[in-house]
Amino acid sequence: MRATSKRVLSLWLLILSSVCLFLPGARQDSGPPPHPRPQFALVAQYPTPVITVRSEGAAGNKYGFEGGRVLKLQGIYHLFTSEMVGDPIWVKMKLAHWESPDRIHWKRIATLYESSGEYEGKDPRAALWAPMPVYDQKQDRWNLFYVAYRSQPNTKTEWRNNFGGTIWRAVSKAKGPDGIDGPYQDVKVILQPDAQSEPWEGLQGTDSFFPYQVGTSWYGFYGSAKTEHIPIAFWGVGLASAPALAGPWKRCAALNPLKIEKVFAENPIVTRLDDGTFAAVYDSNVPNAIGYTWSADGVHWSAGEAINVQPQGAGKWADDVRTPLGLIPEENRRYTVFYTGYQKPAGTKGMGIAGVGFATLQLKH
Repeated sequence: MRATSKRVLSLWLLILSSVCLFLPGARQDSGPPPHPRPQFALVAQYPTPVITVRSEGAAGNKYGFEGGRVLKLQGIYHLFTSEMVGDPIWVKMKLAHWESPDRIHWKRIATLYESSGEYEGKDPRAALWAPMPVYDQKQDRWNLFYVAYRSQPNTKTEWRNNFGGTIWRAVSKAKGPDGIDGPYQDVKVILQPDAQSEPWEGLQGTDSFFPYQVGTSWYGFYGSAKTEHIPIAFWGVGLASAPALAGPWKRCAALNPLKIEKVFAENPIVTRLDDGTFAAVYDSNVPNAIGYTWSADGVHWSAGEAINVQPQGAGKWADDVRTPLGLIPEENRRYTVFYTGYQKPAGTKGMGIAGVGFATLQLKH
């Protein structure tokens, strides 16, 4: 890139970061106010996965489940997740909605979207991932954010199985909380690789997105990685912001990438705690664990910590704990955290088959 172009890019990043930091509801100082930092402790792990490829409703799902969100609405648990239904693995996908009255017994409600599985890098919706339902009280409708990728075989130097990720926003056709069942209609792409992309972003594109409200503004975690360079040195997350859930969304260049992890953090999902602060759980690279981070103001986030949700013992079912699906408030400052985990059949190599399990956490200050 020519020096003149670099100066122009730097000027635009400065302007965009100023817009981000001065949105209504955003703090404009150098960090969050002093506040006791919360800690999560494991109360119990449920000893088996609660959804697997053998579950009723999962027929035809070859590789299992990965990512998404679980939330609790009017006493019912709703899971929105990515189903790795066929080949190529991580490319031929379905986005699905499941429900449970008790966290343990689940019913598949609907297929929301299905990817094409095209594997020559031509289709921008070849692979679909990470469905995140978020309610917009102002518009009285559920919004669904998800990732769409191009896909083609990897090379020796590039991870191209999923690349060029874009974030789609869809809206439920039915108003009100019950509209969570959909159907959902695509509206537009709200974040993608473009002139706003930052130096730490790469071939992966925008690989995840989760929006949450801070005052009258909206913020959203998004992720990316330079998957054009194997081994991948850093897989991180940043913040974008918008005046409304519908956008327009702008990257917060002055804050990004967030210093949550030094090497790997993906798919943060935010929960507002009962004291008004924020916690986010995310996929980390710590064995048997998920990561979590905390923010007093929803903008400045702490260094991450890990909590082991699959300690050794009779109840350990996952060989590889992957993505947490959000924190669900229960009683007495306890939270349910669902997560995906891979089981590797004896004598086999590779990732294995992924199921969904959960653990109960206690919030402590």
